[in-house]
Amino acid sequence: MTLQIITSDCLTPNIHGFFTRHGGISSGIFKGLNCGEGSSDQSQAVMTNRNLVAEAMNIAEQNLITIHQIHSASVITVTEPFAGSKPKADALVSNTKGLAIGILTADCAPILFSDPNSGIVGAAHSGWQGAIKGIARSTVAKMVELGADLGNIQAVVGPCISQKNYEVGEEFLENFLNEDHNFIKFFSNGKDDKYHFDLPSFCLQSLRDAGINNAQWTGHCTYEDSNEFYSYRRATHTGEPDYGRLISVISP
Repeated sequence: MTLQIITSDCLTPNIHGFFTRHGGISSGIFKGLNCGEGSSDQSQAVMTNRNLVAEAMNIAEQNLITIHQIHSASVITVTEPFAGSKPKADALVSNTKGLAIGILTADCAPILFSDPNSGIVGAAHSGWQGAIKGIARSTVAKMVELGADLGNIQAVVGPCISQKNYEVGEEFLENFLNEDHNFIKFFSNGKDDKYHFDLPSFCLQSLRDAGINNAQWTGHCTYEDSNEFYSYRRATHTGEPDYGRLISVISP
């Protein structure tokens, strides 16, 4: 049951990984490493998958910290496992050794951050709503508030839906143009009055605007590769009733 984990030299020496769907015990439409507690997968399977991730990160399972994601720009600082229900937010930052902070995605962009000098890390969930609300900028600001040096922060955008597979309508486009007309550069023309949105490029530009000089995308499209990744949009197009969630994790 070998896990396949995408890593980046940009984030070393921090232990981290954009986990693919390989290596888990879920079956059926969730086949693989589904870590989505909000999915309709068997809860025991999800728990086992999360345990496998924690083992790969060399931490105790209870120290694998995730949140209740709500497509916002809210960021929380994590110093210990949560007591009770998970807080609602879309990014976490931490400098506490022995913890690992994680984000769940299935087409949205996971972003992992590291300031190797201060030991402060971040993890953000950036769908289009969080992206336009400024989740990348908010995560960077929270890291700096915790003691990170802006000039030392590095960030990597993980597997997410690519532009050629992200078809959107006029209303979607207007959401961005109402914010900043220059955002038109992240859209290309599609068929029948449709457009294609470049989520990874938008995230990278947001990171650079926030002062991050070293920002990269892994180049993986979740929609295209069903063997490697879960995809909400692909599941919708194929008529599946639910979909798995990928996890992306980093430790201080």
